[in-house]
Amino acid sequence: MIPDYQSLMMPVLQEASDKEVSTKDVINILADRYALSEEEREQLLPSGKQRTFDNRVHWAKGYLKQAGLVRYTRRGVYIATDEGRKVLGQEIERIDNNFLKQYDSFQEFQNRKGTQSPGKQDSSEAVEEIDATPDEVLRAAHRQINMSLAADLLDKVRQSSPQFFEDLIIDLLLSMGYGGTSEDAARALGQSGDNGVDGVIDQDPLGVDQIYVQAKRYAEGNMVGAGYIRDFFGALNLKKAQKGIFFTTSSFSLSATQTAKNLGMRIVLIDGQHLAKLMIRYNIGCRDEDILHLKKVDEEFFE
Repeated sequence: MIPDYQSLMMPVLQEASDKEVSTKDVINILADRYALSEEEREQLLPSGKQRTFDNRVHWAKGYLKQAGLVRYTRRGVYIATDEGRKVLGQEIERIDNNFLKQYDSFQEFQNRKGTQSPGKQDSSEAVEEIDATPDEVLRAAHRQINMSLAADLLDKVRQSSPQFFEDLIIDLLLSMGYGGTSEDAARALGQSGDNGVDGVIDQDPLGVDQIYVQAKRYAEGNMVGAGYIRDFFGALNLKKAQKGIFFTTSSFSLSATQTAKNLGMRIVLIDGQHLAKLMIRYNIGCRDEDILHLKKVDEEFFE
């Protein structure tokens, strides 16, 4: 029988206790440990695009990462953190969602806007709620999946090069409809920025108006301060520009947000969470795996 993803949390952590391991190798090792049959190993999700066991190992790893028990070192590779090794040293029998709730980072992960309904338990356990309707369970699961995807996207962007991040922002803006469909409508202005500006994009297909872009690839918790906003404002003035967008993979300090509001020029701030949502919406760095249609009776048809 294929174990659930919470039952896999402990062994997924154990395999990375003293060295970097690839997720692919861990999947094979754990499939052997649980003596999964060939049929169970090849069983697919309803979408038919991923194996069920592989999917559950990825979920277990992702939740451990959000609690700070593992960290990603490069694509498809992870290792236990000091806290993860400390947990293993406690010789506890099981790691599950309830255990991970002791970590502030995991609670923040669960409590981000849109992942829970008032008075409800976390959406990863929504299937156990006897008072939830089937469509409520499905929507809660969809929010949970997107929230986890957003976290993974941000991790990968933070591990990329500054030039890759700047190009990603331009690709996102083009996908959102800025500059029409012409690739020439957007361009980077140099790997280290051009007087405080990292890129520029035409707001319309004719290039009548332009928007300048600043992109800061920062680690989580490393906030963008007010000084960067003022520098960006000065750079826009030098270029006689009226509009700018400041992207970051982290967040903005309260003083930075207030500074942007106080400046007369239009500067839009996009933090990491907002950026990840936009990437998901416009399929930048991700793709549709499956499409589910919720249908109801068409009352007018029967009138």
